[in-house]
Amino acid sequence: MINRVVLVGRLTKDPELRYTPSGAAVATFTLAVNRTFTNQSGEREADFLNIVVWRRQAENVANFLKKGSLTGVEGRLQSRSYEDQTGKRVYVTEVVADSVQFLEPKGSSGGNNNSNQYGSGSGGQGQNPYGSEQQRGNQGRTSFNDDPFANDGQPIDISDDDLPF
Repeated sequence: MINRVVLVGRLTKDPELRYTPSGAAVATFTLAVNRTFTNQSGEREADFLNIVVWRRQAENVANFLKKGSLTGVEGRLQSRSYEDQTGKRVYVTEVVADSVQFLEPKGSSGGNNNSNQYGSGSGGQGQNPYGSEQQRGNQGRTSFNDDPFANDGQPIDISDDDLPF
């Protein structure tokens, strides 16, 4: 069975951080993800998806993301149900995030800031793979030829034991 979800969208409001009785952090937010097509009137619609993230990533999300932040989420789809205060059964489908990527510079919700401070779901500093050429140029590389991972025509020294297949 496969249950994987990969989304890129913008937060519709600031994340809500809570703690379970055992002390585990849990953050929830809604991600607006644009559809790839337009409706009959030519307008682009969006889906609003509930996201749940746990533990250290939940604290990072609450500290660094805000309404309008461009965010990447990878996780799994989960359904659950509960009884509300009136005794009615309520069904909820949400994405439980394994990884949350901050896709914009800190303090920017429109990409206007050229800062190189990007957060990652693990709490470290990452690189924005969607940054502009100017932003990538500011990271110390002057051309494609300086890329240490570029193919220089030499065979790769790797053991068959290191391959995942």
